[in-house]
Amino acid sequence: MPELTDADRIARAEAWIAQDPDPETREELAAIVARVREGDAAASADLASRFDARLAFGTAGLRGEIAAGPNRMNRVLVSQGAAGLAAHLLERATDAAAASVVVGYDGRRNSEAFARDVAEVMAGAGVRAILLPRLLPTPVLAFAVRHLDTSAGVMITASHNPPNDNGMKVYLGGADHGSQIVAPADAEIAAQIDRVAASTTVHELPRGEFETADESVVDAYVAATAAVAATPAAQPRVVYTAMHGVGWETMRRVLETAGFDAPTLVTEQIEPDGRFPTVSFPNPEEPGAMDLSFAAARAARADLVVANDPDADRLAVAIPDPDASEEYRRLTGNEVGLLLGWQVAERVAAEVERRDPTDAAGARGTLACSIVSSPGLEAVARAHGLDFRATLTGFKWISRAPELRFGFEEALGYLVNPETVRDKDGISAAVAFLSLAARLAAEGRTIADHLDEFAMRFGCFDSTQVSIRVTELARIAEVMARLRAEPPVEVGGIRVERIDDLADGVDGYPPSDVLRLVLEGGARVMVRPSGTEPKLKVYIDAAAVEGTLAERRAAASDTVKRLETGMRALVA
Repeated sequence: MPELTDADRIARAEAWIAQDPDPETREELAAIVARVREGDAAASADLASRFDARLAFGTAGLRGEIAAGPNRMNRVLVSQGAAGLAAHLLERATDAAAASVVVGYDGRRNSEAFARDVAEVMAGAGVRAILLPRLLPTPVLAFAVRHLDTSAGVMITASHNPPNDNGMKVYLGGADHGSQIVAPADAEIAAQIDRVAASTTVHELPRGEFETADESVVDAYVAATAAVAATPAAQPRVVYTAMHGVGWETMRRVLETAGFDAPTLVTEQIEPDGRFPTVSFPNPEEPGAMDLSFAAARAARADLVVANDPDADRLAVAIPDPDASEEYRRLTGNEVGLLLGWQVAERVAAEVERRDPTDAAGARGTLACSIVSSPGLEAVARAHGLDFRATLTGFKWISRAPELRFGFEEALGYLVNPETVRDKDGISAAVAFLSLAARLAAEGRTIADHLDEFAMRFGCFDSTQVSIRVTELARIAEVMARLRAEPPVEVGGIRVERIDDLADGVDGYPPSDVLRLVLEGGARVMVRPSGTEPKLKVYIDAAAVEGTLAERRAAASDTVKRLETGMRALVA
């Protein structure tokens, strides 16, 4: 494909402006074009960034910065995406009249406008379109796909991305049971979107009337999610933050229904605000994001801090720790996932005991996690007679594990009620964790005590992550290519026993840009590009199963620290 000139890009930009229904992005692009005509080199580079590529539709749908042009998120791209998805649904429907979609949106900039575009365009194409009644968490949309029995669901969100990002996340109903899209559906939808973009302007796309769902959808989600928890035998003191997102209204109703006392709120972050004014990145994993929560927890002498990300599909938990600088320590996603998985495994074992005490063998379901999450979940599964499945990263894969009872990924994602929501859900996970904390409190124990018990029963599983944020995506490809061309023989002084390149489709996984290093002693390192952010991610896991609690913790921690030092040097 020949390289575009400024004249080519200006022509494309003017055609884009002519079909753009958003006056803000029209004016933005017109100003850039004017500067390019004046010879502004920075403007030329900006125009090239917007028009030399197209924001790719993949298994995460669409996600990017809100701005004009095909390589950004905007109303043109969203409308084209809706038309392409509609064509896909109509093509695969046995009865075109049965094709349907439910659309949700969060509190980010342009979310409601994008959602209305999706609903109108899909209705105009002949798909029954239902818009959720107001801004709501992503898990409510995932629930609604199954509850309303629609062919698909679309959520307008960029989750915990930077403030000026937004996205379009797609779920499929029917045989997919409300899970996110995977291959080949992603490529088929992408092809339809490309066809629409090449053949039709946005003004030519017919628009129709959509339905608005009533509150019964939200009521049903609240009831189903509250049922995740047992009646609390104690009331832990809890601090809650919505991280400027949409979680609190729904979380409040779920907690009330489940019988929990109202938490202390981080009031500065409790209302939806797409500017995210108190955090650099609206992600509980980022440094400083939970500082206000810790301050509120110290004042309230809280037993737990519970945080959702802006669309409430993730959960962060912190517990008191006198050795931490803030007097509270955020648990890792692996720690939360292992405790929730253990809780589910014990519940399944109790169900089997009630049903047939003589049934000591046979699978009772599956615990699943992503390949970059803690291998400790497999130890839990084996100890309770459950199957275990490690999947590629993302709940589009975890949610498809056969006979799933629980799934998690280390990036603060947990699926605790697969019969209700086939995606990560930060609200149901919070209720499940609070139920655990309440049971422990009634027994005079804490979450910290329970973590110690886990280490002694299953082993001490320690982990850390190295995350390298880049400004040029080519940098990530360069590092991955170098590791493949010059594979390390040791990391941090620990010998590498084997390197698996998942690009070759190892262990039956679809080809994926992931390297797995297996080290002497059983430790593991995974290296992969992020699927949603400009980051290279390195995941390090080590375990110790012998000795006292202190000896196990020290051994696992020492291995992780050595591997972290070694990997930072390798990917620098």
